[in-house]
Amino acid sequence: MSHLADSFSISAAGMQAQAGRLRHVSENIANADTPGYRRKTVEFRAVRDRALPGQAPAKGVHTGPVQLDRRDLPLVHDPGHTLADDTGHYLGSNVDLIVEIADAREAQRGYEANLRMFDQTRQMAQGLLEILRR
Repeated sequence: MSHLADSFSISAAGMQAQAGRLRHVSENIANADTPGYRRKTVEFRAVRDRALPGQAPAKGVHTGPVQLDRRDLPLVHDPGHTLADDTGHYLGSNVDLIVEIADAREAQRGYEANLRMFDQTRQMAQGLLEILRR
């Protein structure tokens, strides 16, 4: 039964990590027009919890620390903007909406894959309990 519990744990960790990634993508999309905003990115890190003697360590994934995209911010020409300097320029955002939409779809599909894995594990556990009841 511990393998089923590991499967639940891994799937849940994957869903939680993809949800965190999607949260950062949505922040990036919301701030695409904010002057001086730098795109946020996260990476996934493998987790191995220390287990008690005689137990296997739990496995999974979580998001690492938030990192800011260090690419140069574009210079936007808009003399009427309140942040514009003497030349009529200000620093824009380095968020590319096409990249963010692609990342959002990838995170959504990853979440759905982990959800399907969780559901299949639940069905297997139910089947096992049915067999044990007989």
